[in-house]
Amino acid sequence: MSHMDGEREFARGTAELSEGNTLAALAHFEKAVQADSQPRYLSYLGYCIALQRGQVQKGIGLCRQSIEEDPGIADHFLNLGRILILAGNKKEALDVLRKGTAIAHHPEIKVLLETIGTRKPPVIGFLGRNNFLNKHLGIFLGRLGVR
Repeated sequence: MSHMDGEREFARGTAELSEGNTLAALAHFEKAVQADSQPRYLSYLGYCIALQRGQVQKGIGLCRQSIEEDPGIADHFLNLGRILILAGNKKEALDVLRKGTAIAHHPEIKVLLETIGTRKPPVIGFLGRNNFLNKHLGIFLGRLGVR
């Protein structure tokens, strides 16, 4: 396969992915990687492998490899963040997504960050988040609408 075949398969894969057809997208991304092992192909392949086959660690590995090879593309961070959310690692996903927004303004990352949400800082900063006073004071102030 040539470079053009890889581009064509990648374009078909992204179209299928945007329509929600991850199985078809996975097949196209696999063909694209066979044609030309570009970091962006690997990133999307990793996301589809994690989503469709449940091979989360393999997907994380492919996305991390794509970030190492081409760290200037926010899509790599988006795909890794999505996989980490899928794996239940919200804290690391937030870190990865924030790094992606630092690289480039990416509307999908922004939407994903808003969907995940972030916690407000503790009411009393020098006490731990799980401190009884901090926790219940935060709940109380939240119900009053002050916080």
